Amino acid sequence: MKTEMKPLRTFAATVKSFKSHARQEPCRITNLLFILSLFLSLSILFLFKSHYCSSPFGKSQTLMSVQVPVKVVNESDDPPLIEDEDEDQEDNNRALINTKSEKTKPICYETSSRSDTCEVEGDVRVQASTNTIFFHPCTSKPQQWRIKPYTRKGDPSALKHVKEWTLKSVMNVEELPQCTKTFTVPAMLFSSQGFTGNFFHDFTDVLIPLFINSYQFHGEVQFLVSDFMSWWVNKFSLILKQLSKHGIVNLEGEEKAVLCYRRLIAGPSFHKELGIDSMKSPNGYSILDFKKLLRQAFGLKRDTVVITKKPKLLIISRKKSREFLNEKEIAQLATSLGFDVVIGEGRWDITVSKFANLVNSADVMLGVHGAGLTNMVFLPKDAVVIQVIPFGGLEKVARRSFEAPTMDMKIKYLDYVIQVNESSLIDQYPKDHPVLKDPMSVHKQGWIALSSLYLVKQNIRIDLQRFRNTLLEAFKLVSNNSSMIHTQ
Repeated sequence: MKTEMKPLRTFAATVKSFKSHARQEPCRITNLLFILSLFLSLSILFLFKSHYCSSPFGKSQTLMSVQVPVKVVNESDDPPLIEDEDEDQEDNNRALINTKSEKTKPICYETSSRSDTCEVEGDVRVQASTNTIFFHPCTSKPQQWRIKPYTRKGDPSALKHVKEWTLKSVMNVEELPQCTKTFTVPAMLFSSQGFTGNFFHDFTDVLIPLFINSYQFHGEVQFLVSDFMSWWVNKFSLILKQLSKHGIVNLEGEEKAVLCYRRLIAGPSFHKELGIDSMKSPNGYSILDFKKLLRQAFGLKRDTVVITKKPKLLIISRKKSREFLNEKEIAQLATSLGFDVVIGEGRWDITVSKFANLVNSADVMLGVHGAGLTNMVFLPKDAVVIQVIPFGGLEKVARRSFEAPTMDMKIKYLDYVIQVNESSLIDQYPKDHPVLKDPMSVHKQGWIALSSLYLVKQNIRIDLQRFRNTLLEAFKLVSNNSSMIHTQ
């Protein structure tokens, strides 16, 4: 009897277990189906967004307002420091700049302490009458960004005459202004105002930053120029034509137009003075690529120094300030040491092309700290630059402006620092005056006081005996590094 009851108890337990399992199984199946449907929905959404809402290349960051008041910066001043009048707004801006967002368009990002750049793709429409760039993005709500397209971000002096542009997202295509002109190539927006007109700023603030953003398109890009100045565009037309095969658009003359593009970059990218960070530039372009473009633009013959007779020394002459008071004597000294000497002055009646060819023919270029030394961009590789640094504790700013770029340009650098007895300031002030005895006391008064004294009011009479050693060093450098050693 006990043997018969055991199978029965076992069967009853099995039935009970099956019923319990059967009650739990629908719940598990329901949960599994819910998870699968959720995963499938997210996958479809991701594929849809990646197809229709792809971001332009670059490091994506949101930026509500890229212009904040900062310290005034002139030709050789330190990099600007943010000094926002509204601390709350400053904190918001900094937080936005440092927060990555792959979902927001346009992509606005800080390329340096001096520049911000915004990039837009999709349906992009430029309305010059309102200084607005409309675009139809994949965003959850309307957004706006503001930018002044010049690489002195936050510098009120430089940006005084630079217009601010608004980039505005529009959710419905029907709300966009109607196109009057449609283009198939990308657009690049920049300003020709700021500190332009100074040769140093023409290159370091505008032309090199333009190269950084536009060279990747191999000429298939159109320049939109805000604050248009015809004289500036004409002066550098040969360079601009190397960067763009298409007509330059003067936005001042397009007030009734709506220009439509599929891609637009607003605001050139600054990396460093007269230089390019190849790690940050599209396709790894460097300052050597920019110099190659200049050779093509102006028909420059020499890529590298080749000396067949005597090394040529070009003296960059100045007439308004920081003038060589004994220029002829300097030339005579250099000639006696074996140089073929040429004196050149960059004047308004001399075209950039003509002066660029003169510089390119030189093996050594000599000049006082100032915009004239910017002509080093035309020198061949292995050439030598000699910077004469005026009296007044200017070594740091002078070397940052013109020594630092020479390494990337593959040219040699020497400098000659003026002593007080070589400065014309000794004729203007008593020997015990702080201007002569304590230049740092003038530095503490700010850039305006510093530049007006040591740059504007100072001329130079070089000590020829002391300068002789610098010229001999330059002769040795250019001879040792030339492709063909000179013959007497």
